[in-house]
Amino acid sequence: MGLAAGIAVGLLGIGGGIVLVPAMVHLLKMDQHLAQGTSLFILLPPIGLGALRQYWKAGNVDLRAGILCATGMILGALVGGKIAVPLPTNVLKGLFGGFLIFSSALLWLKAKPTKIVESPPSSAGAAGS
Repeated sequence: MGLAAGIAVGLLGIGGGIVLVPAMVHLLKMDQHLAQGTSLFILLPPIGLGALRQYWKAGNVDLRAGILCATGMILGALVGGKIAVPLPTNVLKGLFGGFLIFSSALLWLKAKPTKIVESPPSSAGAAGS
């Protein structure tokens, strides 16, 4: 399960919790709170070190934006955790599932098929007639 989540994180740039939390709830029969807390523990080292290294080496990291966003995320995660822990499990599951549906819909609506540009027919054979 960890390997699949790690591949998804590096390949798609998603948070591994999108893979890990549903897997722990459905496959391992964990409570939603336990799955989310365990996911946070699992993801702390690999997210910070694994995929970031590859993106950094390729020059695809904005350090200033990263520091500002990380500061906000630390504060936001603290507030979010204080809100989530006392919630009933079914409410937390609903919020998690709703977020996944909302995210999926946004990505699906923005996905546009690429147009294939065909080359015009060559007129080289017609010039000699």
